[in-house]
Order: sequence, then C-alpha cells, then structure tokens
Amino acid sequence: MRFGILGPLRVGAGEATVTAGRDRTVLAMLLLRPNRIVPVEELVDAIWEERPPATARAQVQTCVSRLRRRFAQLGLPPAAILSDPVGYAISTEPGEVDADVFARGVEAARAALAADQLAEARCHFRDALALWRGPALSGITSRSVRRRAQTLDEQGLAALEECVDVELRLGDAAEILDVLTETMARYPLRERLRGQVMLALSAVGRQADALAVYREGRRLYAEELGIEPGVALQELHQRVLAGDLALARPQERRSVPVRVLPRAISDFTGRQETLTRLIKEIEEDHTRVQLIDGMAGSGKTTLAVHLATALADRYPDAQLFIDLHGHSDREPLLPVAALAALLRQLGVPGDRIPADVDERAALWRSELADRRAVVVLDNAASAAQVAPLLPSGPGTLTLITSRRRLTGLDEGRPSSLGVLDPDEGIELLARVAGVERVAAEPEAAAEVVRRCGCLPLAIRLAGARLAHRPRWRIADLAARLAAGPDALSQLVAGDRSVGQAFALSYAQVTPTAQRMFRLLGLHPGARFDVVMVAALADVSMSEAQHLLDELVDVHLVDEPEPGLFRFHDLVRDYARRLMAEPARAAERSAAVERMFNVCLHLVLLASSQVERSASRAPFRRPPMLRPDLVETGTPPNLDWLDENRASVTAMIRLAEAEGRYDYCWQLAFAGWSYWYASGHPDELIEAHTIGLRAAERLGDEAAIATMHNYLASGYHRVGRYAEALASMELALSLRERLGDPLGRAGTHKNVAAVQAILGNVPAALQHLTEALNIVRREGHAAGVVAVFNNQASVLLSAGRLDEALAVSRQHLMLARTAGTLYDSANALGHIAMARARMGHGEPALRRLRAALAIKRRLGNWYGVGELLNEIGVLERVSGHPEAAMSLHREALLSMTEAGDRSGQCASRNLLARALLDQGDAASALDLHRRVLADATRLNARYEQARALDGIARCLVGTDPAAARAYWARAQALFREFGAPERHEVERLLADPE
Repeated sequence: MRFGILGPLRVGAGEATVTAGRDRTVLAMLLLRPNRIVPVEELVDAIWEERPPATARAQVQTCVSRLRRRFAQLGLPPAAILSDPVGYAISTEPGEVDADVFARGVEAARAALAADQLAEARCHFRDALALWRGPALSGITSRSVRRRAQTLDEQGLAALEECVDVELRLGDAAEILDVLTETMARYPLRERLRGQVMLALSAVGRQADALAVYREGRRLYAEELGIEPGVALQELHQRVLAGDLALARPQERRSVPVRVLPRAISDFTGRQETLTRLIKEIEEDHTRVQLIDGMAGSGKTTLAVHLATALADRYPDAQLFIDLHGHSDREPLLPVAALAALLRQLGVPGDRIPADVDERAALWRSELADRRAVVVLDNAASAAQVAPLLPSGPGTLTLITSRRRLTGLDEGRPSSLGVLDPDEGIELLARVAGVERVAAEPEAAAEVVRRCGCLPLAIRLAGARLAHRPRWRIADLAARLAAGPDALSQLVAGDRSVGQAFALSYAQVTPTAQRMFRLLGLHPGARFDVVMVAALADVSMSEAQHLLDELVDVHLVDEPEPGLFRFHDLVRDYARRLMAEPARAAERSAAVERMFNVCLHLVLLASSQVERSASRAPFRRPPMLRPDLVETGTPPNLDWLDENRASVTAMIRLAEAEGRYDYCWQLAFAGWSYWYASGHPDELIEAHTIGLRAAERLGDEAAIATMHNYLASGYHRVGRYAEALASMELALSLRERLGDPLGRAGTHKNVAAVQAILGNVPAALQHLTEALNIVRREGHAAGVVAVFNNQASVLLSAGRLDEALAVSRQHLMLARTAGTLYDSANALGHIAMARARMGHGEPALRRLRAALAIKRRLGNWYGVGELLNEIGVLERVSGHPEAAMSLHREALLSMTEAGDRSGQCASRNLLARALLDQGDAASALDLHRRVLADATRLNARYEQARALDGIARCLVGTDPAAARAYWARAQALFREFGAPERHEVERLLADPE
C-alpha cells in the first residue's frame, strides 16, 4: 500500500509522511476521494475555512507542487497528482490506499457472513481491522478533513462490532474480551458495544461483571445524555439477570414481524454520509421522531426507506410505510384514512378498527406500545396531518418526509436534505445510465450533472433518457440541456418530470406567494435579499418577508444565510417558464423596471461610501420608484456591494437583454467606484463594455464618452494600455464635440496616468497641464485636486522631487477644502514619498505610516501597496532586507487585491532587490526574469527597465559581461523616459565594482 489514512497520514513504504500542515490537508482531501477531481474551492475551504487569503488558489498550487516533489523523494510517481481546470485528483490503483483495502475486506467478510461461513468472515474482518493504526487522519485538524474522517472512523467501529458478533457466535468470547473491553472504554456511549461486552462476560461465566457493565453504562447515559439505556440493552440486562445467555442467542419474538417497506432502490447513491449520521443520531440519542424535509426531487423518500431498512434489526417487530400524498395529484390522505391503512398493515381486522379518528389513534398507539417498530410517514402535507399518526411507545421510531418544514410538530429532530455533491451526482448518473458510458465521457457527464443542478430526480431522469437511447452520447444530452430555453423540457421520462414535481410544490402555496415565486424568476443573480424581492413584487418589506418564509417552508426557495435567499437552478428555470407566458408581459416589464430602479439607487448610495474623488462627474439619476426600499433602514455599504457584486453585473446583462439600455449604462456608471477601488477590474471591464454597447444603441454621445473613459480605467488596471489609450482618445473626441470641458479634463488626467506607465513622461505632463488649465478656467476646485494627484505621481516617477513635493503640498492644502479623505491621503502619501527619496528618512516614515493607515481604512489597496513598497525601500537601504521582504510581499498582496498588474510588477521587482541584499541572488534573479517577461507583455516599460537593472545586479559577480549587457538595455529605457535611475546605472556601467 502506498497511502495510509486509517490512522496518521502515511505516504510510501514504512512510516514516511508529509510534514507541512497545508500539504497534509491537501493530500488528505485527495486521498479521501481517490480518482475523483476535488475542486480547488473545496481545498481552499479545507485549509483556511472561513478566511481564505486572496492568493489562496496560488497557494494551493504551491502545496501540490511540494507534494509532487515529496512523492519523487519517496519513489512515488509525481504524476499521480493530476491537475484539472476544476481542481486536483490523486490517481490510485486498487490496493494502494488502506481505506480501499479495508472496504474490500469488510465487503468480503459480509459476503461470507451472508453465506453462513463464519470462520471465513472472521478472517476477513480481522484482516480489515488490522489496517487501522488509530483514528483516521489523526493529527489533521481541518474541519473538512475531520468530517470525512469521522465517517471512516464510524465505518471502522461498525466493522468491529460486526466482527465481534461473529466472534461471539464462534465461541471466542474469552479471546476477544480484553480488546473488547478496551474498545468500550474508548467509546463508552455505544450501546451495541456495551451489549457485546455483557454477552462476552456472560459467555465466560462472569454475570456479575456483565451486570456491573450495564450499571456503569446506565450511569453514563444518565449523566452524559440524560436518558435511560435503549430497549435492546435493557432486555439484555434482564436476560443476564435471568441467567439465560449461555448461548448468547436472541429471544424468540413475541409476534410475526411486519415488513411493508418499499424495495430499497439498488442505485442508492450519494447519501451515505447523511445516512450514517442519521443512524448514529437515532441510535445514540434514542430519537423517536425524525423529520426529513427537502425540495422536490431531492431523494427524501429514498433516504427514508434506506434509513428504515438499515435500522430494521433495531426495530424487528414492524417496519411500516405509508404515502400521505401531501404533494401529489391526489388529495392529501386524511388522518382517519391513514390510521386505518396503518392498522391494517399491522394485521388488525377491519371490524376491530373504530370509525372515530381519536379512537383509531388510540388503537394505533396501543398496538405499537410494546413493539419495536419503525414507521415511515412519507410525503406529509402538514404537521396537522401527521400529528395523530405519531406512536407513543418507547420502542418506536417515526420517519417523516415532506417538502414542507413541519414546524408545528411538538416532537421531532429536523434534517433538511440538500442536493448531491458533483461527484455523487456523477456516480448516480453512472449507476442509471451505465458506468462505462460515464467513464468514457467524464466531462460531458459532469456537465449533465451540473445542468441538473445535482438534483437526484433530475439526474435519474437524465440517466433514464440515456439508458433508453444507447446511440446517444452523453455529450448529446448535455448539448440538449444547454441549447433550450431551460433544461426542464429535457428532464422527462415517461410520466415523470422535474417540472411536474415542482408544479406540485407550487400548487401548495397561496396565490400571492405563487405570484412572488414567478416574479423572483426575473432576478438574474445567484442570491437576492428582501429589498430586491419587495421591489420585484411591489410589496412592503414585511409582506415580502412573510411570502419568502412561505416559499422557504416548501423548499421552492432556500435561505442559506439569514436574510439572503436563492433558487435551485432548475427551480429558477421553472419560475422563469411561468413568467414567460405572453399574458404576463406587462407584469414582467413593470417588475424589471422596479428592480433596475431600486438596484441603481442602492448601488449609487453604497458606492458613494467608496467614492475615490470629489472630482467625479455628477450623475443625473432617474427618480426613485420605491424610496421606502432605498432610504429606510441601514444604508447599503461596502459589505452590501461585496455580497451583491455578481448580482449587479448580472443585472447589467439583463438590462441589455431586456432592451433597458438607459439602466444598463447607468448601472455600470454607478458601480465603477466600487469595482475600481476594490480591485475587480475584470468585472469593471465587462460591465462597461456592456454599458458602452447600450449607450451606442441609445445614440447618447455623453454616455458613450463616459463609458469609454471608465472602460479605459479597467484596461489600465489589467495592463491593456493600448486599448486604454484608444478608449480615452474616443472619449476626448466626443467630449470636445459635446462642449464638455470638465469631461475633457478628466480624460486628459487619465491619459497621463497611462502615458507615465509607458514611460512617456513628457506626454503625461503635457496632458496634465492641459487638464489643469481647463479645471482652473472652469473654477472647478475638485478637478484641480485630482490633477495635482496625478501630477505629483508622474513627477515622482521622473525623479523631479522638488517639483513633486511642491505640487503635493498644494494638493494637500486644497484637498482639505475641496476634496475627500481619499484625496488628502494621496497628497500626504506623495509628500512622504518625495521626502523619503530626498533622504529625509524619519519624517518621511512618519508620514508614510499615517497615510498608510488612512488608505487601509478606505480600502484603497493600490495606495496601500504603493506605500508599503516605499517603506520597504527605506528598510532595505537602512540595512534591513528581511523587513523589506515582508513589506514587499504584503504590498504584492495589496496590488493583487487591487487587480493592478503594473503595481504587481513593481512589488515583485522590489522584493527581488531585497532578496539580493539578503544574499539570495538565485531567487532574486529568477524573480527579476519573471517580472521582465510580464512587464514586457504589458509594455510596462519602467518596470522592464527596473527588471533589467535587477538582473544585471544579480549577475555582476558571476558574469560581468552579461551584467553590462543588461545594464545597457536598462539604461536605454531609463534615458528614454528620463527616469532618475539612469544616473545610478551610468555609474555602474562605468565602474561595476
């Protein structure tokens, strides 16, 4: 075996392992699901849980690389860890993972036991249990790993208990007694194990000790759980007292067992963890009523039947089942009729069944009073329907399934059933459609499961279509699911369909809730809150909450977090299908108008809290249609924008599709401040590209110019400088024609920022001079503040420090009266940077730290990264390279958060300089070379030059000729745009020593 997870993690032969904590977590997650792709998101959750860093995906990739190197050291193939666009997998053969060997051994033991070959079963059980070296994956604390490892531990204990049963039947009580007693000491609350110890002690003539074991268990159950021992253990206690356990055989049952459970389907898949958890809770907590609710098609009935079947030995007297028709084409079964059917299942003659419902309920409870029975009440309509059907005996378990949350019951442990995991969904598809077909088209199978929303019923119907069409490829079905207006039309088999299942749930809610359900299909986001629901339905917040609660109770809507709601993908398709009916066109138009309007005003209000500058052009917003939803309650803030980021972008796409081009570009404009400040350039570009198309369709030249200007800011962030300049040239031309001087000034200012990055300092300063002349002529003080900011930045990059300091001081004074805190922080930061480069170390450092604190508070991640880099340079030149490295790494994270590619190059160049000063020339050289490649691709010429300079510094000691060549290339670039570094490079070329 190459891998061990039945105990501490083990890799390769002997006791070799992996020591790095994150690497161990990643490997454990892969080994828990060998030969299956584990999505990167799951690995991130396993390592960092609720607080993953921005670089989490990259760090996971690093973990995988280290694991591959470790495999090579241990003689294992590094290629065993497979990469996939979705995540990673570990490829194993049968017998390479101890958990797999264990499962096969237990399966063989159970097969031998079924054939009454007890000695062979014992041998297989012992071999399987010998693989355990302790709790599964002990030492790894990740909650995701522990949750899955606990399932393995439970399987190990169950196998041990089965093995003990065999050993006792073979008369080996004396041989196993010590091990059995030690195991009970580790798991003192497991009743089955305690009972086995009592049986073993009785078998060797130690009845007094067996009774002591029972008394100790009873005390523990009372102190730890507040309950008495279960019926089975109590009966065993009585038999020990009576002295009738010599052969350890169960008593003859008092009556003929009643078994009317439906046949458990053979392709039951994906609920093993839930099944194991429910069995454990029922056995350990002595649950009497277990509620299982979930959306239509989630597999509630299947789970309940499997659960009842798995517990049949614990409830040997009766296993009953009745369909209450709570959600079907038939009327729900009345309690009086349900009681009659259940009594007949127990064999009660018709002439003994009373007519009155209360009398029937009393007879039902009397019949079950001394029986150990499990009763499945399937497809319940309401708490009122099932309350009279609940038995009262201590030995009964009632399993109730419903699409509705049965909150009105006084007793019952609830368990809501979600959809399957993607891997479980693929396994179910394989069992229905054929394992070989799914193995031949894994990507298409994954797509079918995704289109089915991992809903068991949908996957079964998709699999049935494939099974009855052997000439179809799975890819053909995936294409059909993707091509239609929705997937529901394809998810039909015979008289069963997913749409029909949803229709039954839809029919159970009130007409006003039905209307809201239809309207919610118009919302384009993955999640929605009460405000947007109230806007769509044009109702008050309180009424919206009440109707949402009604939809949540029947699982037509889910509430994953308090106040946030979502649809299952197929349920959304069903809602949209209902809303697409031609008769609802006017209702649809009015609803999307309200939704766009409320969303626009909320985004404007929230974005005002992260507005970067007072110089931004004013926006003529449309009147509020629902001011009560926008202006009351807690105003939306940055957290609201974070939560609704994807929904706002989806809203812009929908506005274009609906032909509401005014809202389309206005929503893009409203969200710009947030996207730009929070480091989401890709969404900024997408939103403003759509907004630009909308403005062009409207023929609104002012809107077109605005969209081009802000689209350019996104291009700037991601290093698409040529496209940024092209968009800004178009904006300048339009604003010139429109007679918009302030708009022209803003665009000139933005052009200067891009020209500076490209190394065109004279051109940048010329555009800034033009912008400054315009805003002064127009008397626009906030515009002057904004121009001063860019002017100081360009002068700093050109090494014109006296001018930069003078402009920054003017900037600071004016920002205090005509700007924002953002502007003041920029001005203070530029003053500090100028003084730092002049050699005023301590005063500069104080100002840098003050500006840094403000920028952190504002969430200005580019500014945070810029100042961290400046402080890092001060630390490095002061002889503290390690401190500098830490600062530059933090700066890189901030630049990554901001989405600024040029800023990332700057941080990495400075980090490489610190590495070199620390003495790690090889790492510094590698990093500078990678920065050179990235900066060249971006055409970020200043960072190209700094990378070339850095490479030369790394090589000067080992290859002076190559170093001179790199310095010459750097010098050419530095001279071209007048960078101050040209003087240092000239000195080094003249005297490399």
